[in-house]
Amino acid sequence: MNKAAPATDTQQVSSGPLAGIRVVDLTSVVLGPLATQILADYGADVIKVEGPTGDIIRSNGVSTHKGMGSIYLALNRNKRSVVLDLKQADGRQALRELICTADVLVHNMRVKAIEKLGFGYDAVRELNPRIVYCAATGFGQDGPHRDRPAFDDIIQASSGFVGVGSLGKDVPEYSPNLIADKTIGLFTANAVTTALFHRERTQQGQYVEIPMLETMASFVLAEHMAGLTFPGSKEPAGYKRIVRGGRRPYPTKDGWIGVLPYTEKHWIAFFNAVGKAELIEEFDIADRQKRNARIQEIYAALGSITPLKTTDEWLDLCNTLDIPATRIYELEDLPEHPHLKAVGLFEESSHPVVGNIRQIRPTVRFSATPLTIYRHAPTLGEHTDEILAELKSGKR
Repeated sequence: MNKAAPATDTQQVSSGPLAGIRVVDLTSVVLGPLATQILADYGADVIKVEGPTGDIIRSNGVSTHKGMGSIYLALNRNKRSVVLDLKQADGRQALRELICTADVLVHNMRVKAIEKLGFGYDAVRELNPRIVYCAATGFGQDGPHRDRPAFDDIIQASSGFVGVGSLGKDVPEYSPNLIADKTIGLFTANAVTTALFHRERTQQGQYVEIPMLETMASFVLAEHMAGLTFPGSKEPAGYKRIVRGGRRPYPTKDGWIGVLPYTEKHWIAFFNAVGKAELIEEFDIADRQKRNARIQEIYAALGSITPLKTTDEWLDLCNTLDIPATRIYELEDLPEHPHLKAVGLFEESSHPVVGNIRQIRPTVRFSATPLTIYRHAPTLGEHTDEILAELKSGKR
């Protein structure tokens, strides 16, 4: 077990709604750390258990200090880090003692792997019957793929996400976003809080499984079930107004714009404002069913009109007409986005090891239990001595 690095920031007590809940975090990379960071932002005491070499995501992204890369910093604030070598008897014993003090355990290992370490659900329940035990697995454990490895790319490809996103393209493409990991991370945090609510009412812990493939497939199909909804239907899967094209960023005289007239009122106001009132009757705008049947033609008409004005001119007009519209923002533009800047989404602080950093504050607002960034993303094993001392003293 590594010795802890000294804590160098002023650590505060969270006022979030999960204050007093302890989470043993055995996750790594993106899915699990995002889920447990949400729980930490909500106030839980999240104890990140790492092996001697640390979470592998510590080395990914942009880094100015070994083991403190940008992705790690973005996913691990408000947590404490303890290093336990689970291949060693003393590391496993320390984890058992920690589990006895916990309300929640979260992991994203394969089930056989964690059972081999001695921390499957049955073993953990013996230690702590009230624990909420959450396993984010690649595939549901009652299916034939239960033992297969899974990463974001694999789940994107097998869930239909790549398939629907590649329609009309020459080759299939992954999203330039860890969309499966992050989506399942959100489901995982939601499942944990729901299970805690159940325990509050019944005093019973339980096993919670969030299988990546099943969860992502259900996420993809929410709007794309279409003909799959009705057995025997000749209609294909896929939400036609999206998969058949048309909704996209549109060119302007000096750039691009995201604009979406959506309702009958929007389209009528738009076509009247641009001197194309004849299109209102031509496209049967007042009849929603007929409008939807020709929506790709309507989008094409929109795309032929937007090059006539500058982006700012379109934004002014759409604001006047109450039509949703925005300029296209690059990643580097976001800290200066007028709304994000006004609401203080980006916070700058001094990390005791890395130095000055910019991070994103918790976005959910609770009026009675406000959320804050109350602890920096920890260095590897920063809180090992502190946590082991708590276990020895019986303090929680």
